[in-house]
Amino acid sequence: MLPFLAQAAPAAPVAPAAGFFESLFGSAAAKPGPTSIPEILFALLFSFALNSLIAAVYKRTYRGSRYSQDYVHTLLILGTVVTMVIMVVQGNSATAFGMFAAFSIIRFRRSVSQSRDIGFIFLAMATGLAVGAQQYLLALITVPLVCAIIWAISVRDLFVAQRSSHLLRIRVNNDCNYDQAFAEVFARHLSDHQLASVETIQAGMMTELAYEITLRDARQLNAFVAALQVVNGNNRVIVTRAAEQGETDSD
Repeated sequence: MLPFLAQAAPAAPVAPAAGFFESLFGSAAAKPGPTSIPEILFALLFSFALNSLIAAVYKRTYRGSRYSQDYVHTLLILGTVVTMVIMVVQGNSATAFGMFAAFSIIRFRRSVSQSRDIGFIFLAMATGLAVGAQQYLLALITVPLVCAIIWAISVRDLFVAQRSSHLLRIRVNNDCNYDQAFAEVFARHLSDHQLASVETIQAGMMTELAYEITLRDARQLNAFVAALQVVNGNNRVIVTRAAEQGETDSD
């Protein structure tokens, strides 16, 4: 056998960039923590990018009336800060205990307007935990997947309950037979309605009715109000949107 055939072929050189990303997305079991400035910068930017995706999904799927830009910024800050904290305490139990003691004295006084806001907080924190623990592949797969599931649930309007879309308050004269007077208008514009209360006002000279209603087409709200005013002689008609489930009355 010729001598040059017995020699093993030299291994192909690994590109520095390829080696860097392979080390990032490889197994993190043997890595004690970020050991270089590029890896630290990558972890922070990666965490911020994933939390930006979470914030964008929250904004696009929010259906309440009290959207807060401050809350969205908090999601971005919280997820990125958790990444920093995990990088600091990783592999050091004494530091972890000290950080826990320090954060335990912090009290958060903001009340969330919807229960789902708490879920997004935990999602941002979980993202920060995964990236800070160098589980980059786990974060890259799970965070977009969870966001896609949230998006699909919102777009398809899954698990929605049958509830009223608006509240109607209307004033009529005492001699008005409201059961028959509004029957035709309600049948034309509403898919469901329920009388919630009847109240005498203006020293008993008029009656105010409160209905929980569901419009057939929300775009026909103006036509619905105009038809009611024709029937009740241009007396007061107020239509307000029913509060979203989970909203609170406090700001």
